[in-house]
Amino acid sequence: MSYIEEDLSNKSEILLKCNPVHEKIAVLVHGGRAIAESTVILEYIEETWPNNPLLPIDPFDKAQARFWIKFLEDKVLIKNLNGKMTLMTWVRTYNVMQGRAFVHVFHTVGEEQVKATKEAKEVLRVIEEDALEGENKFFNGNTIGLIDIAFGWLAGWLPIFEEVNGLKLLDHNSFPNIRVWIENFKKDTVIKENLPSCDEMLPYYMRHREKFVALASQYLHYRHSFVFVHFKGMARQFLV
Repeated sequence: MSYIEEDLSNKSEILLKCNPVHEKIAVLVHGGRAIAESTVILEYIEETWPNNPLLPIDPFDKAQARFWIKFLEDKVLIKNLNGKMTLMTWVRTYNVMQGRAFVHVFHTVGEEQVKATKEAKEVLRVIEEDALEGENKFFNGNTIGLIDIAFGWLAGWLPIFEEVNGLKLLDHNSFPNIRVWIENFKKDTVIKENLPSCDEMLPYYMRHREKFVALASQYLHYRHSFVFVHFKGMARQFLV
């Protein structure tokens, strides 16, 4: 098996060929056939190599695992930050991502970011109290499974997210279950060898955060200008 890194600012022909619909990573090519989307890839691996199961055997536990992965996709996941970002594309992204607290934090400034930060902490609270139960090392027991891989961003991406945004979501006095899970997850030999380096990812997310801050400020300026002009016109019409 070989691994190919992709430059998302200059997408390769092989990526465009393997994922022509979304034109993004991740893509698994197996037997000359391409499988796209991270969760779909994980389920394909689960069914293709059943000797090392990622999902529980019990149907109820399996359904619970899929529930939490869906929760992750709906509430957390940040989309690929590739392509040219203009004010219009930022506005479209802003409108779509408002339900995804962590993405909303990344895209906003000021009061909007404060609000989104509270929402992000609420998401962490739900994971802490409802997804991580008992004394298990991982989500579904004492071995890493599909949920753990899906939630791996907590161990790899969250510290970068905090530094880039200049805030702290996961401190030493909060979310003890999540913090213990992160420690166990990062101790795993395979995870330790493959978890991306923070030093490598930080400049990438820092550049995009700077773009979003500039676009958010520009959007707020235009929005306030529009409101001022709109009410000024209404007042003039009323006075006439």
